[in-house]
Amino acid sequence: MIKLLGAILILASATLGGFTAARRFAQRPRSIRGLIAALQRLESEITYGYTPLPEAMGRIAAQSLEPLRSLFLDIADDMGDPHNRTAREAVERAVRSHWQATAMKAPERESLRQLSFTLGVSDRQDQANHIALALRQLAQEEQTAREEQAKYEKMSRSLGVLLGALIVILIC
Repeated sequence: MIKLLGAILILASATLGGFTAARRFAQRPRSIRGLIAALQRLESEITYGYTPLPEAMGRIAAQSLEPLRSLFLDIADDMGDPHNRTAREAVERAVRSHWQATAMKAPERESLRQLSFTLGVSDRQDQANHIALALRQLAQEEQTAREEQAKYEKMSRSLGVLLGALIVILIC
């Protein structure tokens, strides 16, 4: 009886691990799309709204879902009073503390980091051009993430179940 219970627990935990890995593959394209939408809003705020950067980041945070909401809220807080950090410093700090909560990987983080170098230090048109570049890079990463999802999502689920079954067979 205990052996059967152990086998069920092993199978269930391996299956759960496979489903967790599959969920990460599904979340990455959604997270990238959320970041793209946030940067498009930022471009509009800078180009057409003439909104100060900390206020624009706050508005983007209000319109975004978690974990991007926390990321942009921290950026807005760091850039506003009393901290008055530059966009680069604020983005770096926020990325360090919130990036693990996202499903995104290093290329997306690097695009955001590169964009932070120009935010708030150049004219509106230059900032819009850099945002457009970041959007193109992120669109490419989203396409890559979709391809990875198509390849690996189902395989991860199946592999979790099969690995659990293999362990149960080897133990019993």
